[in-house]
Amino acid sequence: MRTSFEVAGVLRNHWSQVEQDAHINAWQLRTLGAIKRCRTAELGGHVDACTSCGTIRISYDSCRNRHCPKCQGKNREEWIRKRETELLPVPYFHVVFTLPDLLNQLALHKPKEVYDALFEASWGTVNTFGKDHKHLGANTGMIAILHTWGQTMTLHPHVHCIVPGGGLTDQGRWKTARSKGKFLFPVKAMSKVFRAKYVEALENKIGVLDKKLKNDLFKKKWVVYAKRPFGEPKDVLEYLGRYTHKVAISNHRIINVNKNTVTFTYKDYRQGGKKLEMPLDSIEFIRRFAMHILPKKFVKIRHYGILSSTSKKVTIPKILLQMPTNETKLIQQVIIVEPFNPRMCPCCKTETMLTIENLPKRGPPKLELSSLLASKSFSN
Repeated sequence: MRTSFEVAGVLRNHWSQVEQDAHINAWQLRTLGAIKRCRTAELGGHVDACTSCGTIRISYDSCRNRHCPKCQGKNREEWIRKRETELLPVPYFHVVFTLPDLLNQLALHKPKEVYDALFEASWGTVNTFGKDHKHLGANTGMIAILHTWGQTMTLHPHVHCIVPGGGLTDQGRWKTARSKGKFLFPVKAMSKVFRAKYVEALENKIGVLDKKLKNDLFKKKWVVYAKRPFGEPKDVLEYLGRYTHKVAISNHRIINVNKNTVTFTYKDYRQGGKKLEMPLDSIEFIRRFAMHILPKKFVKIRHYGILSSTSKKVTIPKILLQMPTNETKLIQQVIIVEPFNPRMCPCCKTETMLTIENLPKRGPPKLELSSLLASKSFSN
């Protein structure tokens, strides 16, 4: 569904100012430029025609940038389909590790080091509690997804983690978490361990921290949040679908754009998730959006432990063999939304769309093709 206002439109309206903004670095500018050109004639495209009913469709190429609000649907669907085969019929927990705002300035200047340390400390905390016989006494796993924004696009680095409610013992047996998978680990204890592991990880990456900053970090209470386990396997996939390929703001949240202001909706969780509106100066809106452009080649979705790419080919089949047959069948019944089929005609709903011309970058359709589109006389 197309929205009336888009991030790309805001960028196009103020591009000359964006290029001169000292707060936006070269990598961010390159990314913003790709988003600005996404699905426009600047990137080229193709013309498809239905051999059955004659419907003509022009499609401009997408930028495929992971920060683009218009390019995440297909990537999200493909990623979820791959995860479907890795889903275990066990309780899963949603755990969130959040950095205190004391680290925001450092995150702006050294994002890779700050966010790498966040991943490392989050997994280190889960792994430590998992191996502790007081809590689980087994090797567990985790899928971690980095988000760097809050509802108003301010800097708010945190990782959403999906953790199975159990793990594999050293003997290769599945062991369920405490209270039959209804409880993972104590969050207050996790918060203290997470804080210590993060400071250690950050110092390993950037060197000795400023003494005052280090003292302030240890004085502050850190936040680790753990939700109740998901109800069914399909709930895990639905959750992952919402979170894996999110960007700082989606186009549907932008409700008005004028010459100098962008107004968007947000949820105020201090007021119970009440939906409010925020107007921002257009350049400030772009600056906030740019803050969440990740460093080049930075991996924002990571797998650990028994769910890591090096382990899951062995661990997942081993765990499934230990599960009741009816539970493994439940996994197979999870239905994923079918991806977009470019051959499907939007009019007659048959797979009869064929590409009849490729459009070069920055080029409109040829004159004869324009006449064809006007008459819509294409037929088999």
